[in-house]
Amino acid sequence: METTYLVVTTALFAAVVNCCPPADLSALLAFKSALTEPYLGIFNTWTGTDCCTNWYGVSCDPTDSHVIHVILRGESEDKLMIDKTSQISYMSGSLSPSVCSLDRLTTLIVSDWKGISGEIPACITSFSHLRILDLTGNQITGEIPADIGKLGKLAVLNIADNNITGNIPPSIVNLRNLMHLDLSNNRISGEIPADIGKLSMMSRVLLKQNQLTGKIPTSITKIYRLADLDLSMNQISGTIPAELGSMPVLSTLYLDNNQLYGEIPVSILRNAGLNIVNLSSNSLVGYLPDVFTPTTYFSMIDLSHNELKGSIPASLTSAKYIGHLDLSNNHFCGAIPAGSPFEQLEASSFSGNDCLCGTPLTRVC
Repeated sequence: METTYLVVTTALFAAVVNCCPPADLSALLAFKSALTEPYLGIFNTWTGTDCCTNWYGVSCDPTDSHVIHVILRGESEDKLMIDKTSQISYMSGSLSPSVCSLDRLTTLIVSDWKGISGEIPACITSFSHLRILDLTGNQITGEIPADIGKLGKLAVLNIADNNITGNIPPSIVNLRNLMHLDLSNNRISGEIPADIGKLSMMSRVLLKQNQLTGKIPTSITKIYRLADLDLSMNQISGTIPAELGSMPVLSTLYLDNNQLYGEIPVSILRNAGLNIVNLSSNSLVGYLPDVFTPTTYFSMIDLSHNELKGSIPASLTSAKYIGHLDLSNNHFCGAIPAGSPFEQLEASSFSGNDCLCGTPLTRVC
């Protein structure tokens, strides 16, 4: 009798644990009601009372069945998407604040649907377990929640390719576990927080194509793990911090299409780890640093559309590899050095200068 009681009790307990909690079920259904996805039919799987079983994009904690992942990507490698490749990935509507009731959520991805609008729910900052927030590729408006810094476990913040306005909230520097920050292609204005260097775990900072102003904070050069920095297509001014050239793992540096002035720091082109440097379309002056050696390796150096002058350093021919070099639309003068990489480059890489001559230009020295 006692054994039977234990078996029944265990079975009932297992059934309860494996069933979607009513609060989570209610939150997901309210979240669904604010969205419309007419082509792929992914929400057709959101039926029944157990959101942990066969609900597209929903995953639960196996120990207590609380929802921990909501992953809805418009561009996905999921079998459901592959089976319906002839259909259009399009979802409209808005992000319901009801999602904030999923208090165990660690991943929220609603990306690349093109038609989701409205604002980021302010209550989203109440998630104490959230590690990934990815809302890229929609039409979301409004501002980044001011207290975004409350998301203490957040590792990925990606809201690129939307219509976000306002400033980068100062509280963002409290996200000490943040590794990936992408706010690209929005309408964010104001300055980059001066103490952004507190985000010591970051490996990628992508802020391109916004309306950011002010200077490049020197503190950003203290982010030891930073590999990719993209501040292009903004209105950032001031000089380029020389400390950028001392960053140990920095691989790509995009500062193009800003209002930067002053000289190119020697340290940047001397940095053995940098692979891509784009400083084009600024107001940089002075000479091209003569720092190239047999260990120099760049996939790209773009210094076009600046105010650089003088001759092109012959030491460039000693570089191990330079895949693409663009020095057009400056004030360079004199003979283009003979040899690699110049023999592989087109004339457009040197056009628009004052008095350059030699191959690949038609102007003879």
